[in-house]
Amino acid sequence: MFEFLSNHMRDAQGRLDSTRGLLCGLGAGVAEAVVVVCPMETIKVKFIHDQTSPNPKYRGFFHGVREIVREQGLKGTYQGLTATVLKQGSNQAIRFFVMTSLRNWYRGDNPNKPMNPLITGVFGAIAGAASVFGNTPLDVIKTRMQGLEAHKYRNTWDCGLQILKKEGLKAFYKGTVPRLGRVCLDVAIVFVIYDEVVKLLNKVWKTD
Repeated sequence: MFEFLSNHMRDAQGRLDSTRGLLCGLGAGVAEAVVVVCPMETIKVKFIHDQTSPNPKYRGFFHGVREIVREQGLKGTYQGLTATVLKQGSNQAIRFFVMTSLRNWYRGDNPNKPMNPLITGVFGAIAGAASVFGNTPLDVIKTRMQGLEAHKYRNTWDCGLQILKKEGLKAFYKGTVPRLGRVCLDVAIVFVIYDEVVKLLNKVWKTD
């Protein structure tokens, strides 16, 4: 999705500036949230909460999904959609903004300057760190909205207000350190593999 959007927003020299990179990342994140992330994250969070409860009711993955759909309908796999769209949209917007900015800085006046995979990995880790500090509060709200106790919240806004009132500002940054370690490595690997796959594809089908 990012590639599709960025191909329509590059200038005559083939450059994608930081602002357009942010918008393309936002579009990619929203599409990702609706099609993939929200249903998968909702199921994952429900399973985690179920398995840590005194009496787990899901016997396995397929049984759990079947029970969720039977009890709550398809919307049971789309709890916290607004929070997920906000979280994933801002997540990818931040990552691609930082990544595009760093790439443009590194390449200077030559948009076709090749990038070493190691440099790409370092830039990816920086972009990952920026996204963690930028949207961990939204990730906390999203997780609460998708859990088994999501019924306590009227909507995304109410969830955020309740967390702030009952647990304070620090609650929005729970899990930041472990998430930082995972996300930096994750994003670094993703961008390196992505760039190498694009290089390979360009030999048979140009994507830049």
